[in-house]
Amino acid sequence: MKNKIFILLPDGIGLRNFAYSHFYELGLKEGFEPVFWNNTPFDLTAEGYQEVKIRHAKTHPLTDIYKNARKHIELSLNIQKSNDKVYDDYRFPFSYKNIKSAIKSSATRLLIATHTSKSGLERAREKIKKLERTTPFYQYSLETLQKEKPAMVFCTNQRPVLAIAPLLAAKELGIPTVSFIFSWDNLPKATMVVETDYYFVWSEHMKKELLYYYDYIRPEQVFVTGTPQFELHADRNGLQSREAFFATNGLDIAKKYICYSGDDITTSPDDQQYLSDTAKAVRQLNAEGHNLGIIFRRCPVDFSARYDAVLEENKDLITSLSPLWKKIGEGWNTILPTKEDILLQQYTIFHTEMVVNLGSSMVFDYACYDKPCSFVNYDTARTANTSSSVKKIYNYVHFRSMPATEAVVWLHSPEAIADQIRTTLQNPKSNISHAKEWFAVINQQPFQDASVRIWKAIRNIIH
Repeated sequence: MKNKIFILLPDGIGLRNFAYSHFYELGLKEGFEPVFWNNTPFDLTAEGYQEVKIRHAKTHPLTDIYKNARKHIELSLNIQKSNDKVYDDYRFPFSYKNIKSAIKSSATRLLIATHTSKSGLERAREKIKKLERTTPFYQYSLETLQKEKPAMVFCTNQRPVLAIAPLLAAKELGIPTVSFIFSWDNLPKATMVVETDYYFVWSEHMKKELLYYYDYIRPEQVFVTGTPQFELHADRNGLQSREAFFATNGLDIAKKYICYSGDDITTSPDDQQYLSDTAKAVRQLNAEGHNLGIIFRRCPVDFSARYDAVLEENKDLITSLSPLWKKIGEGWNTILPTKEDILLQQYTIFHTEMVVNLGSSMVFDYACYDKPCSFVNYDTARTANTSSSVKKIYNYVHFRSMPATEAVVWLHSPEAIADQIRTTLQNPKSNISHAKEWFAVINQQPFQDASVRIWKAIRNIIH
């Protein structure tokens, strides 16, 4: 009898890693029966996957208040523990825009004031579980698990409150539970809301972070697996040819292209200015005899018009290849990735010379292809001395994992961009060894074996 593994998708975050990689097919080959417990709007049966659709997914009305309070409590305790004020930078301002949000913010602040201690944090954690066990969603989850009888529930994302009830139901029934920490910057931010029997992390570095921030977790509960999100980069067999990629996307076959990878509007509210500065630098290089273009890939959850003027002004130079995500609702978490976009990103990386961006994990995607990455490292008039200052951004804890500053090409001013791009294109390998060293700190190597390690860990746990 095959071991049925419920792959819990509380939102669309896990689609890329676990539905659009080799993870599912590998599980079948390994003798498992992977089943997506699916809370996304996508019909995964149409993709050939086995799924059980989630119904009645609704948290207790007070859970979100306790969740928000828990985050602030954890950040305050992290400051006490480390004597480092950086954790204050992970807080979001409270909203008072209407009566409902004002009541919610006031209740959250009261909980923070009365629970900011180790024992207070434990009370908040237990209260969240108690609340969620009273919901119809918890009862539904119990009934589903009793009917389906999976050998494990594997949660693809540690952040959503909607994952709490299904995981509590699994624990109630004695079914092992696992959570995957889905991004390299998540743990210092105090984003973990689920508590499971085991945790899968990207690297030894992330394991140390997990044990540092959550001292109730024991080392034997943590498996270092890597993440499937980079696996496709090792498979070059289905790559679109340069001629086909350029023809499909209206690119000039005579040009070499660099990629400008856009950031989200919260992290980089003046990102359009950085794109404009990059375009001016490329014009300068072309005036010197280069023949360069720019492929602009916006942040998948940014549907704003903020780049429009720059794109119109530079339409002879910049080609916008928008991510092929589907917008199913109004919230950012209803904008979901597609298989087609995974391939578009791979083709874009393969057919561009380098990437320019503000501090994103694209540095690791490009490192998989031995290609360089430039990080924008200057403020505009609008971002200086604000929460979006690059000084604040590059002080975030996850950037401290960089083993050498030469892992990226730093762009310290608009005037420096042309020189740095010129030098990088002349010697594209100069930063690669340091970029790969950083990648090895962040993600277990070889990166293409993450799914293999995950299924091996699953087998070890259930047996």
